[in-house]
Amino acid sequence: MKQPPFQITNSIIDYVAEIAELVGRLSCSNPVATNPTLHRINRIRTIHGSLAIEQNTLTLEQVTAVLNGKRVLAPPQDIIEVKNAYEIYERLDELDSYSIDDLLMAHGIMTRGLVEEAGAFRAHPVGVVDQEGHILHFGTLPQYVPGLVEELLEWTKNSDLHMLIRSCVFHYEFELIHPFADGNGRIGRLWHTLLLSKWNPAFAWLPVESIINENQQKYYAAINASNNAGESTVFIEFMLSSIKASLIEALNMSDEMIVAITDKTSLRWSKIENYLKTHPYIMNANVRELCGVSSATANRILVELVEEKKLIRCRQEGHWGYVLRT
Repeated sequence: MKQPPFQITNSIIDYVAEIAELVGRLSCSNPVATNPTLHRINRIRTIHGSLAIEQNTLTLEQVTAVLNGKRVLAPPQDIIEVKNAYEIYERLDELDSYSIDDLLMAHGIMTRGLVEEAGAFRAHPVGVVDQEGHILHFGTLPQYVPGLVEELLEWTKNSDLHMLIRSCVFHYEFELIHPFADGNGRIGRLWHTLLLSKWNPAFAWLPVESIINENQQKYYAAINASNNAGESTVFIEFMLSSIKASLIEALNMSDEMIVAITDKTSLRWSKIENYLKTHPYIMNANVRELCGVSSATANRILVELVEEKKLIRCRQEGHWGYVLRT
């Protein structure tokens, strides 16, 4: 595939330089980059932001409640969307960003139980409209979709351009092709995040989608402007500005918030560690009682402690329990 049409402007060059500097500041010593609780908060914000763009009605608090295993009064379809999106975002590191099979698999999970053609390219022509019902463009004829998606992935893989630019171009061209009957926006944003995360793992946890959601009108305006111009320059500039804003937000998270989260995490670990000084192992029910949390939260705490190499999961008296790592 020849390079899709766009211009490298001074703004794009400046954005790439600024983003690279911000990524450097988001070092492995920064709590935003290393704290599992902050990762989860940002992952939930990512899912809420991406789905809200597609008119999902759940608030950030409701999305959090759903993912914590609590009951929420909301349209069943919206709840399914949240659970599906969380599942595929949690598998981000398993995905090959240049694989059509993985792309289709991701769509299958994202739209499972929601559309008939989950995990398959669309079989019918479509038109793309914005929130007001204005036609943005007509999608590629279905017989050309698989070939064009394959060519786009190949270009993205082999281009010499910086990944910050390549990922934005992919995002725009993917939406232009509009390969699926539904879920194109969600998958396009997921794949943009995936591409960036392969360049730098920090992007797996940055809620760029949340920034886009806060600037929906500019997002659609950038798509419209690029469609009218027949090239993606305006969209690239908008997306790079959103990525920059997301990084700045992450770096500027209040010290109080980080301290509060860290203190809560430390307090929970202290309770669990003290418990294990007088008991051979600990289970989900014990953590629920010690920390005053739900079963889902207790499970997440235990999983995080295993990932941090503080606990080991093993069979104890016919049940799964956790013991101190020695």
